[in-house]
Amino acid sequence: MNESQTQYLDVIDNALTEAKKQGASAAEVAIGVETGLSVTARLGDVETLEYNHDKGLGITVFMGQQKGSSSTSDFSPSAIREAVAAACSIAKYTAEDVYSGLADKALMAWDYPDLALNYIWELDSEHALELALECEQVARQYDKRITNSEGASVASHSGVHIYGNSHGFAGGYPTTRHSISCSVIGQDGDTMQRDYWYTAARNHEALDSAKSVGEKAAQRTLARLNGRRLPTQQAPVLFAPETASGLLGHFTRAISGGSLYRKTSFLLDSLNQQLFPDWFHIEEQPHLKGALGSAPFDSEGVITQARDLVKKGVLLGYILSSYSARRLGMQTTGNAGGTHNLIASGNEMKSQAELLKMMDKGLLVTELMGQGVNHITGDYSRGAAGFWVENGEIQFPVEEITIAGNLRDMFRNIQMIGNDADRRRNIQIGSILLDNMAIAGQ
Repeated sequence: MNESQTQYLDVIDNALTEAKKQGASAAEVAIGVETGLSVTARLGDVETLEYNHDKGLGITVFMGQQKGSSSTSDFSPSAIREAVAAACSIAKYTAEDVYSGLADKALMAWDYPDLALNYIWELDSEHALELALECEQVARQYDKRITNSEGASVASHSGVHIYGNSHGFAGGYPTTRHSISCSVIGQDGDTMQRDYWYTAARNHEALDSAKSVGEKAAQRTLARLNGRRLPTQQAPVLFAPETASGLLGHFTRAISGGSLYRKTSFLLDSLNQQLFPDWFHIEEQPHLKGALGSAPFDSEGVITQARDLVKKGVLLGYILSSYSARRLGMQTTGNAGGTHNLIASGNEMKSQAELLKMMDKGLLVTELMGQGVNHITGDYSRGAAGFWVENGEIQFPVEEITIAGNLRDMFRNIQMIGNDADRRRNIQIGSILLDNMAIAGQ
């Protein structure tokens, strides 16, 4: 650890000592510090230029099985003393909860790997602005039908996460996240559309160029012009990677501890059941070097571990924190705070072009709108936009339609997934081909 991280460990130690002094039987403290630069250019000029330096400390104390939390951005001894006092005061007035408490001591990340999550980009405001202006200019000059812009942005953020608790565990790691994005508006006659593109990575050297981001934003916008509505029908649907990850997002929510113990999930009691085709796999890989979703331990200090979440279509595990695990009579899976690099795969994976050929006739979905998902029943109905496909080729853009189905059926009826996974996301999956969905249009 560097000098600043060691300094934050001292702050955590002070807070834990103070918590014990004020009567807490156990406590945990998390510190987050972030520094960043973000620039947005619009219509060839600077729209925003922001520097930020944020820090915060959150403390949770347990008095037996009563719990209280508070936070502060002031790390001075007096401020920490006040924050601890506030947390203890809250704990005294909360009801006892037999499931509360720290994660088990034996599960702490006493020895954790360096995951190479920190790549400092020596980016000053002038260079950031040059990149943003280049990105937007490329998009605006790509075609005369690009008539307006919502701007291009360049951002670089670095931070450190430190966690400690009264088990004696304390650890931390630095992270970075860099990105370039662009959104433009196109017009052809009376029709107008917008679309965007972005690139994001821990390591700035892994970013796509500003030029390519601008070109992609323009291409996507132009492709959507003169969209049509479809007649209401049943047809195969191919979810592009940027929408496919959302489908798996509904799956992960359904198998998360909070949904399960509250009985608000359509996948209650689904452990060891066949939910997907027998060739379908999902693994969690929290220790991928440099990946955006990687973490050596979760927000309770529990070490993260690689595992098969779904194998041969069968659900092998839930997504649990220590609290939800106790509610379910199980053990935490190291997912307090969420999942870490979920990667879907199949025995055979094709390019999107090959999947379009396989689909022959149907709908390619590139954007979803609305919140029409019932996570208790699995009923799925969302506004969509994309492209109509015939003979395996895109024919025209589609807008103002709704697609509907039930998530259980949708998962079971996946025909194939693509090899075009979106690496910018925590959930990494390629295009998903479904054999049939209801499409509501004209």
